Amino acid sequence: MRRLLVANRGEIARRIFRTARSMGIETVAVFSDGDSDAPFAREADVALRLPGERASDTYLRGDLLVEAARVAAADAVHPGYGFLAENADFATAVVAAGLTWVGPPPEAIAAMGEKTEAKRLMEAAGVPTLPWTTDPAAGDGIGFPLLVKASAGGGGRGMRVVRSSESLAEAIESARREAETAFGDGTVFLERYLEASRHIEVQVLADRSGNVVALFERECSIQRRHQKIVEEAPSPAVDAALRRELGAAAVTAAKAVGYVGAGTVEFVLAPDGSYFFLEMNTRLQVEHPVTEAITGLDLVRLQLLIADGEPLPAKALEPTIDGHAIEVRVCAEDPKKGYLPVTGVLREFDFPGDVRVDSGFERGDAVSPHYDSLLAKVVAHAPTRAEAAAVLCRALRRARIHGVTTNRDLLAGILAEPDFLAGAVDTGYLDRHDPADLAPTQGPSPANAIAAVLALQVVRRGRASVLRGIPSGWRNNPSGSLPVVLTEAGAEVAVDYRFDRTGGLEVTVDGQPVDVELHSAAYHVIDATVAGVRRRYHVVVPADEATIDVDSDVGSSEFAVVPRFGATVAAPTAGSLVAPMPGTVVRVLVEPGAKVARDQPLVVLDAMKMEHTVASPADGTVVEMRVTAGHQVDAGAILAVVDTGGEPAA
Repeated sequence: MRRLLVANRGEIARRIFRTARSMGIETVAVFSDGDSDAPFAREADVALRLPGERASDTYLRGDLLVEAARVAAADAVHPGYGFLAENADFATAVVAAGLTWVGPPPEAIAAMGEKTEAKRLMEAAGVPTLPWTTDPAAGDGIGFPLLVKASAGGGGRGMRVVRSSESLAEAIESARREAETAFGDGTVFLERYLEASRHIEVQVLADRSGNVVALFERECSIQRRHQKIVEEAPSPAVDAALRRELGAAAVTAAKAVGYVGAGTVEFVLAPDGSYFFLEMNTRLQVEHPVTEAITGLDLVRLQLLIADGEPLPAKALEPTIDGHAIEVRVCAEDPKKGYLPVTGVLREFDFPGDVRVDSGFERGDAVSPHYDSLLAKVVAHAPTRAEAAAVLCRALRRARIHGVTTNRDLLAGILAEPDFLAGAVDTGYLDRHDPADLAPTQGPSPANAIAAVLALQVVRRGRASVLRGIPSGWRNNPSGSLPVVLTEAGAEVAVDYRFDRTGGLEVTVDGQPVDVELHSAAYHVIDATVAGVRRRYHVVVPADEATIDVDSDVGSSEFAVVPRFGATVAAPTAGSLVAPMPGTVVRVLVEPGAKVARDQPLVVLDAMKMEHTVASPADGTVVEMRVTAGHQVDAGAILAVVDTGGEPAA
């Protein structure tokens, strides 16, 4: 293998490039128009443009990718760990083009890619499975609750939990629609849903010499929207005996389809210790770093060696567990708004501490609505689970992430929560633990607000054309101070300050005096003692001075600077429903003139590979519908107008 094309983007491509370079293999990137300046496109030895913006037009076009490999003179293709990694047709096309395919045989992909066929194979091999059916009318026979699942793809798309027969038809329709959008295949099936169960998966490796090995299990139970956000290895619920059973079942599953390469066999673990096969992902998983951490193995390296025909090394054939590893997925989303994905520009993006960070983003990058909301995977490895959680929690709390709302605080809250620390987790964890409790909303930090104002005055004096050495707020007479009003999450904080003739500093916050001593104000760093506590504050003031980002041990703040003389903002039409994010209108559920109730779904948007429903803010009448199915809309665009008859549209 001399030159490797990675048929994926973002952190996936960067991760594979890193190992390929260490093995002396040249790398080829493919990029959409929206990713032309992305880090992964810059880091590859060779990069080719795929004209277009959406994944379906670029990264999921197997024909374009095979042609790109030919143009770039690549001799091998790694599909990453996205949808193409589980596409048997793409694997076949790569092999037919005379290229080395870094993945399992197309036959194995096909066998496990269609989940209902995979279940039949596992039943025949003696691997336990849950009751399931492809017949929507047979849902009552399985029993509720049940899970509607897409037969193709993964990542939580096309999945719906159904608790009664009345809601089954709508769940099936919604799951089919989402699966069709995500995978090009709207086939779904029904499966018994186990309450309070755990999601356990086993990493497997198989070479062309017939060796198949299980590299232990990962706990992936903490999920939102059926997508994992916290993963760890090993599982706190699995003892040595159960680990052997799960590993043996995973190896049996892999052998049943003649598997070669890296793959993951997923199980659901019931509270009584029984386990059942869910599916096999015929690819490397997003969460593979935790397995790498506890085994000391580079799974991408092993994939490449297997693809070149090499047997598994002794360290892989006789793996051992060293310590504990936890990974969290930092996503561009708002947990307090139903995990609504968000877009924007990352003004700051940095994770301190002894952690591994796999990311496709850097400071200044834009988060697009066209792709997944994942910003970074952050991984901590330590001798014990408690220590790994503490290291990771500290890294998250001290991370500098600004410009885009993320789930960072929720993740840090989970890592410090007693049930999590006790290992008492299951797939219903976030149903029992409200994100608002795990990451409570705090008012503006007075200390951070003071640091923001001090940094602002330093920037302003640095831009002054005269008397730069005199701090702003300095007065010849003892009267008067300089007021600055900041807002954060809708809450105001007023900071007044004045430098006296001796260089001393007088500060009030919301009218209350605060003892402040400024030690130094270097680039981006304010060193000050506030109320008796000395801290270093990392502060960024942009050129327009509209926002100020502050990070310190008391937390992160994003302050908006209130103009001293006010500003006029045009308000949308009363009763307007606006798009919460950029996206595509999938369905319009009502017509103008329709009577609607509060919280009634009116429009369905597709953004960041998920469906999102926009509901009526109050009882009323739809007087205007401004979009139709297929419409591309920007965040804040008016979708519809509802006459609420004077009722507040809260």
